[in-house]
Amino acid sequence: MVQVVLVDDHPMVRQGLRALLTLYEDLELVGEAENGIEAVRLVEKLRPHVVVMDINMPVMNGIDATQHIKTRWPQTVVVGISVNTGDENSAAMKKAGAATLISKDDADEQLYDAIREGTSATRLELAA
Repeated sequence: MVQVVLVDDHPMVRQGLRALLTLYEDLELVGEAENGIEAVRLVEKLRPHVVVMDINMPVMNGIDATQHIKTRWPQTVVVGISVNTGDENSAAMKKAGAATLISKDDADEQLYDAIREGTSATRLELAA
């Protein structure tokens, strides 16, 4: 089972992503956070395989949270998700350590694959 933490400041977005992730028997949602600080604390406590991370949030944004998480727990896969996936945000998330950045509009088609690709790549890196 791939353990996943969802991070988004909008409850309705988290609800939609939660519903999407429950469609997959090999994913287990283990926690939710509404800002980057909560996300870092949850990763420290739960050590999930994957964090689905929004970029624009109060308190600590997703880019900074991703950098904190990847520095302390480099094996954790971060999949960025945003309404704005332009080059600047994409580059910032990749620089922070995210595996990818996908559009919230395309999450229903791309999120599962992004999670699976990220966890497969991490397993290959750990095996090498």
